[in-house]
Amino acid sequence: MPMNSSVIITCALTGAGDTVGRSPHVPVTPEQIARSAVEAAGAGAAVVHIHVRDPETGVGARDPRLYREVVERIKETGTDVVINLTAGMGGDLVIDPENPLTHLPGTDLVSGIERLPHVEDLLPDICTLDCGSLNFGEGSNLYVSTPDMLRAGAKRIQELGVRPELEIFDTGQLWFAKQLRDEGLLDDPTVFQLCMGIPWGAPAEPGVLKSMVDMLPEGAQWASFALGRMQMPWVAQSILLGGNVRVGLEDNLYLSRGVKATNGQLVERAVQITELLGAQVATPDQARERLGLKPRA
Repeated sequence: MPMNSSVIITCALTGAGDTVGRSPHVPVTPEQIARSAVEAAGAGAAVVHIHVRDPETGVGARDPRLYREVVERIKETGTDVVINLTAGMGGDLVIDPENPLTHLPGTDLVSGIERLPHVEDLLPDICTLDCGSLNFGEGSNLYVSTPDMLRAGAKRIQELGVRPELEIFDTGQLWFAKQLRDEGLLDDPTVFQLCMGIPWGAPAEPGVLKSMVDMLPEGAQWASFALGRMQMPWVAQSILLGGNVRVGLEDNLYLSRGVKATNGQLVERAVQITELLGAQVATPDQARERLGLKPRA
């Protein structure tokens, strides 16, 4: 497959992981997240992927008021960027391994529909849809996204006219996402994010990425990312296989060994890699056209 000659760069600004204490650059408050979005857009990101956090504790949150404040602050600056809101919060289940019916602290588990109130409120360009359940890291942490939850969530997102970005953590999830498309619950162009190196999903290995790309439906738009030190190599891997890219502090805190990065710096590095490969960086308007989004209001 041909290399991608016009690359959409997404910046995942903060995520929900336990990273706040590990880098002073991870944005926490709505003001910080919005400022980081503007910085990323200025550096070349066409899309910003947004989680919110409790401003007091830094823990990942799903309060629609926090999402609204972030989006309004971005729009108030006049920054041209595609808004991608996570809808993955509310899928966390931590069980007692000796008594699996007992939920432990850290559990935040709601239905597929209950993960969408901020999407219904704000009608972003894109929202994510995590396409399956997963053993999420060590211990007894599970991410829960069942076929019934996914069908209900996909149908509601479709009714709202929001473009779902299909978060794929393993090959079976890609298989099911294609099933959703076959059932008419996803509109073309389908948009995939191939998430690599998250324990215990698909490993960040080039052969695995190639296999997943080969499984994509015809005409799909896709990007991929990998965690930590593999973030920038994965920019090149994705472009060479014909895809778009994602960088940002959700997935990696470092610019180089021992050097903490900002979101803007990570986007700048992705731009450099893109251009050194002979490709161009897509503008927000070009991203909207390719992803089947409405023109900027």
